[in-house]
Amino acid sequence: MTSTPPPPDRPRHPRTAAVIPAAGRGIRLGPGAPKALRALGGTPMLIHAVRAMAASRAVSLVVVVAPPDGAPEVKHLLDEHALPERTDYLVVPGGDTRQESVGLGLDALPEDVAVVLVHDAARPLVPVDTVDAVVEAVRNGAAAVVPALPLADTVKEVEPAEVAGEPEPVVSTPVRARLRAVQTPQGFDRDTLVRAHAEVALDGEGSTDDAGMVERLGEPVVVVPGHEEAFKVTRPLDLALAEAVLARRRAHDGF
Repeated sequence: MTSTPPPPDRPRHPRTAAVIPAAGRGIRLGPGAPKALRALGGTPMLIHAVRAMAASRAVSLVVVVAPPDGAPEVKHLLDEHALPERTDYLVVPGGDTRQESVGLGLDALPEDVAVVLVHDAARPLVPVDTVDAVVEAVRNGAAAVVPALPLADTVKEVEPAEVAGEPEPVVSTPVRARLRAVQTPQGFDRDTLVRAHAEVALDGEGSTDDAGMVERLGEPVVVVPGHEEAFKVTRPLDLALAEAVLARRRAHDGF
């Protein structure tokens, strides 16, 4: 009697982690708690953002980069709120700039993480389908991926005025069909993102867009469809809109 050989091991996807820089103060939302800790539907925006990443079954680790003096507070905050059991999280102190904070988050990743998402804490309502689309594009071979939306408005390039509020001459009108408004999470092959942070940081220029850093390496960046609910909460009006979206989700989707 011959025995049946065991089936070959199924190929495993590379482990995916999300880094959420949350060390900023959010001045445009006014005085008070840092932007990431502002309440949205009674829950800090940061918790919504962490849950949005953890909602993807592809994400097994979330690294939250806290204000330099606020890591214990953020760790306590995460401990108080339920997250999916399949998702681990770490809290690390951040730096003076977003670029420094993302770099510190990268430094904290385990060696077996090959795909990295970088997500704004101020985008608390990004749908899981958007997260999954970014991860899938990286797994399929893209070095850098950004979710983005077509622009609804015509855009003008201007010569900035020396005095705020003064008229500004128009330089050109870009073709709107070629423009996109980028969102997060942005997804990366880990080695590519680490190299971007190492090499772009050397020229002394900061960055608020990790995909832009990869572009400056000469590496290709691709776009996948974003979602209108992945908007950034920056101003009080954005917070009011986020409250309305969250209320609709809770009423219709049981979110």
